[in-house]
Amino acid sequence: MRSLAEPIRLQVVQALQHGERCVCDLTSDLDLAQSKLSFHLKVLKEAGLIRARQEGRWIYYRLEPSTLLLLRDWLGQLAVACQSPAPPCA
Repeated sequence: MRSLAEPIRLQVVQALQHGERCVCDLTSDLDLAQSKLSFHLKVLKEAGLIRARQEGRWIYYRLEPSTLLLLRDWLGQLAVACQSPAPPCA
């Protein structure tokens, strides 16, 4: 969750929502210096939210669906559990 708390990282996730993107496209679309973008990509990768592959000199990033599904399920369980009333005080 901490990795998604940074607005730039949320923008990166949103930029990847329609599929794999080259880092050069992300740099341009998000109007970020490559060094700054690389830092945020590293954080997202370490959190397991994205994965990377290299093709020639370019690196392509995409969302990691299994991690997003785990996050969705966990949030769903929280949503159900938080609706339970408190037990009566003794």
